[in-house]
Amino acid sequence: MRNSPDPSTATWRKSTYSGGGGNECLEIADCHPTHVPVRDSKNPRGPKLTFRPETWSAFVESLKHPAH
Repeated sequence: MRNSPDPSTATWRKSTYSGGGGNECLEIADCHPTHVPVRDSKNPRGPKLTFRPETWSAFVESLKHPAH
């Protein structure tokens, strides 16, 4: 059985990589050492995704250094 975080008890924060215009609002929760829960802040009751920390880190790095 997978040990996933419970998103209903998570403390969510807006990602620093979300746009300031209100249309690109991504929130993450730092509630579990082996998962990074992610949701759309415009739809907080909607679906949530979870990523392994190393996968999330690779994604964030790719945003910092996009391929041309």
